[in-house]
Formats: sequence, C-alpha cells, structure tokens
Amino acid sequence: MQSMSHILIVDDDLEIRKLLGRYLTEQGYRVSIASDQRTMKEALQTNEVSLIVLDVLLPDGSGLDICRDLRREGSEIPVILLTALKEDVDRIIGLEIGADDYLGKPFNPRELLARIRAVLRRKVTQDIQLSQVLEHRFGKFKLHPGARQLLDENGDPFDLTTAEFELLLVLVRRPGRLLSRDQLIELTNRSSDDVFDRSIDVLMSRLRKKLGDNDDFQLIKTVRNGGYIFSARVETIGADT
Repeated sequence: MQSMSHILIVDDDLEIRKLLGRYLTEQGYRVSIASDQRTMKEALQTNEVSLIVLDVLLPDGSGLDICRDLRREGSEIPVILLTALKEDVDRIIGLEIGADDYLGKPFNPRELLARIRAVLRRKVTQDIQLSQVLEHRFGKFKLHPGARQLLDENGDPFDLTTAEFELLLVLVRRPGRLLSRDQLIELTNRSSDDVFDRSIDVLMSRLRKKLGDNDDFQLIKTVRNGGYIFSARVETIGADT
C-alpha cells in the first residue's frame, strides 16, 4: 500500500513543501506538491491521489472550504488538515466537513507520517467493508455504504455531511447496542481529543433532525450518562445475498 500511495502536499510555505516532499519520498511515497488551490486542482486532474495534506490558510482560498467542496463533489480522497490556528472551533469544523485528521503547526514530520499511515490503513479497511454490503434498510430509509447515500421512501437522497454519514453508518451497523461517546469517536476513526467528543452531541442532534426524530418517533435514543442506541430494526443486503 505504501509504495503505491501518492501524497499531495498543499501548502504555501516553500520550506514545508520541500521538507515534507523530501521526507515522504524517502519513506517510499510518491509525492506531488502545490502552493495554492489552483495548482492543487491541476494536480488532482492529472494524478490519482491517495491522500491530501492540506494547509488551512492558502493565498487563494481556505483549506476548510476546499475540503468541504471536495466532499460535496463526492471525492473520498482522505484529507489531513494542517494549521497554525489553535481555536477549537476550527478543529470541530475541520472534522465535521469531512477531514480525516488534523495536525497543528509546528509539527514533527514523523507524527505526520504516522497519521498518514493510519488514515491510509483505515481507508483500505473501509473500502473492503463497504464493498461487502450493498444496502442497509431501516424504517423507511435505505443506506448505501458504497455510494455513501441515505435515501428516503421515494428514493430521494438526504443531504448528509461526511461526518453525519459516518456517524449514521456506525449506528446502523450496531443496532440495539449502547455506544458511548468514546466508542463513537473510535468507530468513526476520529481524533480522540475532547473537541470531537463535544461535537458528537451536535452531530447527533443534526442527524436526528434530518431523520425526523421527535418525541413520538426516535431512531436514535439517548441513554443518560451512557451514550446512544440505534433502536430501529436493520436489514442488511450483502453482495452475495
């Protein structure tokens, strides 16, 4: 996996581009570099990229907006955000819009390498899991892991963010089980810091609203001081069913 992986580094700092380009090449990766959003898009059009290391602050756009646009366009290329900003809100937004990991500057290249390897391993595992399931059915909904879509009874897709979809998929795969916030963080392959822990409740609230949960109808139940339970009966349709 490592020798075939192509890493795209997007950062306006020349020294960081040189350092990471040289270091990751020495580790056996194919590396492309871009200094802004324009050259990043050119690289994506001409290369099959395995993972993007993306700076949040670029001269011609925000890395957060770029990541959000990639997910809206259906791109599943893993993204690791780099930033010198320390505010929790930026970390939460980065994770909620579909970034796979988040690393603050300054950083040790070895730490970035470890995160790249972890994200790529998770991507391979997720691809295998998704290929084995065609559809999850519950209530009036159909969830397609491969297409990363949730459909209503009329076949119309819901507008779910990447984080909302991943959270729903974790719940649907474990119906009737009490899942704590720590377990949800681990199962959604998110950073284990308390920032995402606090945002779990926000994500859950948004997801419930989109699913139509209310006092009389609840697919997702809250257990006080315990976590969450997906209460619906789930039928899974596999490739060999």
